[in-house]
Amino acid sequence: MSGFASQGLGQYEKAIEEGNIAIGIDPDFVIGYVNVASSYFLLDRFAETEETIQKTSKYEDELPELLMARYYLAFVNGDTAGMERVAALAQGKPGVEDWMLHSESMVEARSGRLQAAGRMSGRSGDMAQQAGQGEKAATYQAGEAVWQALFGNAPEARRSATEALQLSNGRDVEYSAAFALALAGDLPRAQTLASDLERRFPEDTSVQFNYLPALRALFALNHGEPAKAIELLQVAVPHELAVPAVDYNAFFGGMYPVYVRGEAYMAAGRGAEAAGEFQKILDHRGLVVSDPIGALAHLQLGRAYVLQGDTAKAKVGYQDFLTLWKDADPDVPIYKQAKAEYAKLQ
Repeated sequence: MSGFASQGLGQYEKAIEEGNIAIGIDPDFVIGYVNVASSYFLLDRFAETEETIQKTSKYEDELPELLMARYYLAFVNGDTAGMERVAALAQGKPGVEDWMLHSESMVEARSGRLQAAGRMSGRSGDMAQQAGQGEKAATYQAGEAVWQALFGNAPEARRSATEALQLSNGRDVEYSAAFALALAGDLPRAQTLASDLERRFPEDTSVQFNYLPALRALFALNHGEPAKAIELLQVAVPHELAVPAVDYNAFFGGMYPVYVRGEAYMAAGRGAEAAGEFQKILDHRGLVVSDPIGALAHLQLGRAYVLQGDTAKAKVGYQDFLTLWKDADPDVPIYKQAKAEYAKLQ
């Protein structure tokens, strides 16, 4: 398990080395393959990810993580048929089908198909609850709250966050709900949750170097203090390419300090620095995977170039986002804003 600890610190090469040592000692140690494959994936070394996964076909029924790895590898390769084949394999498998449905909901949300995403998210949560996995269900619900908030659906974000917290006050649930509530303008509740995280998890790496810096920066932005937000995020820099705890379990939350820093630079009128942060997100597909910030980074990059007065590059950012959202639900606030802003560039 030390390899997974290395991933939590962003030490992916070390995780690969540790995984290969474990496989060398015991070629049937399936966790070792998962460790190596996921570390290659997080480094955007997708060919090596696939090569490692191909060695594990006989273990797929033993470890759900292998099925999920195949699904996300198909996703980054743009293999929709492959994603559908893998998702079909998860049907009827306890502890796997709900996880897959949640992953499919994230993919739908990333493309702006929020109605479909919401239906899948609801089903995944229902399955988890029926299996007695209340915290898992709550994390799925909190994930929905985050993407609703990111896309400007504040009432839906607040509702989903509330429902998640009614199911669990687990670490990742509280963080995700707080992040969504901060984006949705409910600072009192978000700050209460942040204080609870600080009190309960004083030595937790994800909490101290990812969750709390991102939340505190959002609070500063809400108070019109972008410079303070940027300063608060400095503590996250050494860990910003690491995998936070929520990302292990629910495939969202990676690189959120980077995204918030980009927002802070935008609020400060520093377009070049903002563009650098959003480009960083686009340059790490394996870390972001299907998280909606992977799509929003294109839009934010376009906005950053507008700040710099570079209309040609700004148009490319908007076009990339609108292409990803070509089948999006038409009433999503961020989608309507993007189209209106793009029209002004013509």
